[in-house]
Amino acid sequence: MRFASLGSGSEGNALLVETDDGGVPRRVLVDCGFGLREAERRLRALGCEPVSLSAILVTHEHGDHVGGVFRLAAAHGIAVHLTHGTLQACGRVGRAETLVRIVDPHQPFEVGPFRVEPIPVPHDAREPVQYVFDDGRARLGVLTDLGHGTPHVVRALSRLDALVLECNHDPRLLADNPAYPPVLKRRIGGPWGHLANEQAAEILAAIDRGRLKTVVAAHLSQQNNRPDLAQRALAAVLDAGLEDIRVADQAEGLDWHQA
Repeated sequence: MRFASLGSGSEGNALLVETDDGGVPRRVLVDCGFGLREAERRLRALGCEPVSLSAILVTHEHGDHVGGVFRLAAAHGIAVHLTHGTLQACGRVGRAETLVRIVDPHQPFEVGPFRVEPIPVPHDAREPVQYVFDDGRARLGVLTDLGHGTPHVVRALSRLDALVLECNHDPRLLADNPAYPPVLKRRIGGPWGHLANEQAAEILAAIDRGRLKTVVAAHLSQQNNRPDLAQRALAAVLDAGLEDIRVADQAEGLDWHQA
């Protein structure tokens, strides 16, 4: 299994996951917060034709994750998997009902060769989930957009080979940012908002890392964080160098990495 980010941040998120299925690549997309043309451009830059996607899996209804999902799905006949709460929160937004597949946030499901395990998370959305992908050879965890770790999150992320982990903000940079009003700072830093670097490190420290080879810091705030701060927090847990922690950024995303 391998994965790549089309982009990660408040202006748009999408993660491409691929596995080999008898010599045929099978691909799914997690979220799509980009417009149709931009999503297509970023997919093709990674060598993926949009029509080759087996599914789009949605984590929650915020625009930087779902804004381009239904247009991309309708344009290329791609099934969209999401929870009932997320679907209701999205409204109609031009979706084709025949493409929708409802996800039970407490039950694994299959998409082609992938076994997908939803993870309910605390976030200010209707019924948000994150995902673990298992292709029988490797396990990839995707954990962005949550306000704090929970025992269930820690259990779900154990025994991974690769992890994409939110490192949204540095608390001091957030507190000192004059452009953000207090209510927004409280929302971001609160228990239903986004992970600070240290909170991400605490989750990483708590999980079973016996198989973990690849860690990617994701969903970094462009105003309230820096890549080196996120890398330092995660590297300290792994006793690794900063260069061992990859970063998925907004403009360039992240090239292919093996799980």
